[in-house]
Amino acid sequence: MAKDKKPRRPRAETPKGFRDYFGVDVTERKAMLDRIAEVYHRYGYDPLETSAVETVEALGKFLPDVDRPNEGVFAWQEEDSDWVALRYDLTAPLARVAAQFRNDLPNPYRRYAMGPVWRNEKPGPGRFRQFYQCDADTVGAASVAADAEICAMLSDALETVGIPRGDYVVRVNNRKVLNGVMEVAGVLDPADPSKFEAERGIVLRAIDKLDRLGEAGVRALLGEGRKDDSGDFTDGAKLSEAQAEVVMGFMAARRETGAETCARLRELVAGSAMGAQGVDELETIATLLDAQGYGPDRIILDPSVVRGLGYYTGPVFEAELTFEILDEKGRPRQFGSVAGGGRYDDLVKRFTGQEVR
Repeated sequence: MAKDKKPRRPRAETPKGFRDYFGVDVTERKAMLDRIAEVYHRYGYDPLETSAVETVEALGKFLPDVDRPNEGVFAWQEEDSDWVALRYDLTAPLARVAAQFRNDLPNPYRRYAMGPVWRNEKPGPGRFRQFYQCDADTVGAASVAADAEICAMLSDALETVGIPRGDYVVRVNNRKVLNGVMEVAGVLDPADPSKFEAERGIVLRAIDKLDRLGEAGVRALLGEGRKDDSGDFTDGAKLSEAQAEVVMGFMAARRETGAETCARLRELVAGSAMGAQGVDELETIATLLDAQGYGPDRIILDPSVVRGLGYYTGPVFEAELTFEILDEKGRPRQFGSVAGGGRYDDLVKRFTGQEVR
């Protein structure tokens, strides 16, 4: 007679892509978040705490490189057939709050939020499925002065948590400028924005990989495609050499000063009203930051910054730590990007049908 098998004991292990935090880690993180909150308060931003769970409909299709709304998030279906998911960032919940409570909130509404977010993505070194975000946004401000303020506040927050000037840089660009370049290159038709959508997506992802792939790798992705070291082939945007040259010129447009960079960008977007508007906005941001003492040792204009999310409609920015660290194999590496964002005028419009900038 066969013996009954003993019930299998559960393994005491953290799920893949997650980690536990003990003692000093928790204490130091709280102290860091408190210092960042002080900066946000000083700029006049109010705290907001939203639910960790949102409806998938409210979250929308705003994760990078996904086709389905519940791809890349931890989602499940409720008994009443509504799909809900753990929030993947703190911006999508803000859009829902701004629409739901629009008659009760001040205009403009300036809020910050801090807390964990969850992404159902493949984990890797330094890339977890649960991590903290420290978010700050302004809803209802048409002027790019709000974007300049966010960049200045980010710079102050980095220095407040102990990152000295010279060990970081905030890079600023404008998606309207990039759209203007694409219009000049013939891969954007203002009369039919859906035309060439697939090609533009490939171009965006290619530009975003400039630091990792270099100019040759990006140029390959703008053309027929690229084979990586493992032999995997990634289809390209199939741009002609002339079209690719326009995009490559855009990425190389940075000059010594913000004024010189804007002058070069204006040349590249000649003939595009959208591109010219984007350059005007960059000039305004650069002028405002310079007047407040945020020079190139802290914030610069950099056309290579595109940001991956599809909802950005204007200025975009990214903060990068410039000092070297050692990876898990002891090799020197730059720390890289630690923060980013941008303007997304159409996000609240999804709920109200009215433009909220």
